[in-house]
Amino acid sequence: MAVEDTSDLLGQAVRLHQQGRLEQAQALYRRVLDLDPRQFDALHLLGVIERQRGAPVRAVELIEEALRIDPQQARAHCNLGAALQDLGRTDDALASYEAALRLDPAYALAWDNRGNTLRRLGRLAEALDSYERALGINPALADAWCHRAIALHELGRHADAVASAEQALATRPAYADAFVALGHALQALDHHGASVDAYDRALALAPQAGTWCARGAALKKSGDLAGALHSYDKALALRPDYALAEHYRANTLRALGQRAAAVDAYRRALELGADADEIRFALAALGEADQPDAAPADYVKHLFDQYAGRFDRHLVDVLGYRTPALLDALLRPHLAAAPVDAALDLGCGTGLCAPFLRPLARHVTGVDLSQKMLDKAAALGLYDDLACADIVDWLAERPASCDLAVAADVLVYIGDLAPLFARVRRALRAGGLFAFSCEALDAADPGFAIQPSNRFAHTLGYVQKTAQAAGFDVVATAHAVLRQDHGRDIAGHLVLLRAA
Repeated sequence: MAVEDTSDLLGQAVRLHQQGRLEQAQALYRRVLDLDPRQFDALHLLGVIERQRGAPVRAVELIEEALRIDPQQARAHCNLGAALQDLGRTDDALASYEAALRLDPAYALAWDNRGNTLRRLGRLAEALDSYERALGINPALADAWCHRAIALHELGRHADAVASAEQALATRPAYADAFVALGHALQALDHHGASVDAYDRALALAPQAGTWCARGAALKKSGDLAGALHSYDKALALRPDYALAEHYRANTLRALGQRAAAVDAYRRALELGADADEIRFALAALGEADQPDAAPADYVKHLFDQYAGRFDRHLVDVLGYRTPALLDALLRPHLAAAPVDAALDLGCGTGLCAPFLRPLARHVTGVDLSQKMLDKAAALGLYDDLACADIVDWLAERPASCDLAVAADVLVYIGDLAPLFARVRRALRAGGLFAFSCEALDAADPGFAIQPSNRFAHTLGYVQKTAQAAGFDVVATAHAVLRQDHGRDIAGHLVLLRAA
């Protein structure tokens, strides 16, 4: 009789669970366990409910207890992985998904969940493969199309991400996360109007603070600062402790010329836990904090990771950037006819200096903080080596083995040039050349200062004095317009040094 009673109770519980009546289902699962404490399904599904109700620790305990009774259940391993992921136990979650897939290789949801875990671990190529395995089993799995779009976006394949998000929406038209993924990919492609439309459709389905924040970023990039500010305000109305939205709100107030409000917003962002180095850097640019010696490395990395997909187009077409050509012209008269042995492209970015450097050296190494920039540079096929590192730290390990170094539009993120110059000098053989650009500071006393643009400018006198102290001779200097900013010419110095 007890078996019949538990079977009937379990059936009722499952039906209630499927209807979303979690409390009633939970009570019946517990009644089953009162009658049979080792009933696998009741333990497993009670664990699923605990996770659904926001109790992942208890969910893990119950599902693990169920699996001790029957370890051959792929669904239970998959649900255990989801609860472990909720707890941030990413490696354990991955092991659970892989256990599920050993038991059932055709389990599409487990492949999808495995992909999510790999993506959180930064293993994007493996994540993408996992999503595609899920879709090979179930081409109508909208979640896998959506998650694939997110992975493609993070890999910098933004057009492919758009297509994958659209496929998710073709399968499930009212899918807020897929609209968000579509918005992110469109924003990366500079299709800001379309990205805002995607965010609006997501917000109509699920008003989330993160979506409002992303919408604000798209509007700011499009030049609609008032619209961006409204979006950040909406994000903060939903989540008052949202540090990133407050930070971006401060950036927007600053761009609107509302200096006092921007300072207040930066300080509020700092209180909320926004990146302290970035906030203090922004406050320093507004004269409200001590001037740092350099931009925070994480700030520069994040800036260029975001910028990688549109970097070349934006610099050349929008900002009128021409520093590589200017440095090439400065260098040429001082180089021998034969190529030198080794050249360094410091802060190489996507490789805009590579076309002129390649004929000048037998071996060219590029160094940059942003791996996404380096991925673009690698595609050119013009570098012999690429290193993802802070250039000053990387140079500390470099022997005196190079003949030429260039740094185009890099010193704008470094105020105090003495450490950089000393390490470049040690990396160069005697007679080696170092060519670079920097923005010009209009000041009576030699020095450097952070500008409202968050970029450092230097006086020529300071550059020359610091170079000579590091063991360089000044070979040539020139004034030039390096780029434009909102239609305004940005003046700079071009400098060529020789290692004494």
